[in-house]
Parts: sequence; C-alpha cells; structure tokens
Amino acid sequence: QVQVVESGGGLVQPGGSLRLSCVASGDIFSIYAMGWYRQAPGKEREMVVVLTRGVNTNYADSVKGRFTISRADAKNTVYLQMNSLKPEDTAVYYCFADHEPAPPGRRYRYWGQGTQVTVSS
Repeated sequence: QVQVVESGGGLVQPGGSLRLSCVASGDIFSIYAMGWYRQAPGKEREMVVVLTRGVNTNYADSVKGRFTISRADAKNTVYLQMNSLKPEDTAVYYCFADHEPAPPGRRYRYWGQGTQVTVSS
C-alpha cells in the first residue's frame, strides 16, 4: 500500500505563486504515476496534471504554461509549482499515487487528504 500526504496550500493574490508538495510512503518502488486533481466548491473533481513513470506529463488545458509538476530525486515526492494564479484556481488540491504492485497488472489509486488553495485579493 501507499500513503500520500500533501502540503503547501494557502491564500495567495491573483497573479501570485504557490508550490504544493506531495510525499508518498509505503511501497514507493511500485508507484506507476503521481499527480494532482482539484475540486472547487460545487464542482466535480478534475485532473490538473499526471506524471507517469517520472517522465510523461499530462496537464489540463486550463493550467498549461502556468503549472509545472516536478519530482524530487527521492522519487517519492512530487511538487506542483503554480504560477500566475487565478481566482478560478481556487480549490482543494488532492495528490494521488497509482500503485502497481505486480506490473503489468492492476493499479490502485491512493489519495491524500487535500490542501486548500485560495486565490483572492
């Protein structure tokens, strides 16, 4: 199994920046992908970015050019650098890790508890 913990949310003005961190623990050597989703009040959870096998990235169109995912050398930590933030980026941001204990095979998604990002003047 894998445990996921996010940190780094907060209040920022429009145009500002924040960096979120996500640390996975447990069977980290079997992690297939990590990334971020977000959920705004009254809306469904939506994908922000997925990093697969530490190499391939897939960003939502709404964040392309503003958000960047990176991975620490330890490989069980990812960061989400968010620049040029807009009020519509306000949401709870959830990190996830996809665990593949016996590749190729079934994958299990583990979620963090979420961290609030509020963009407001």
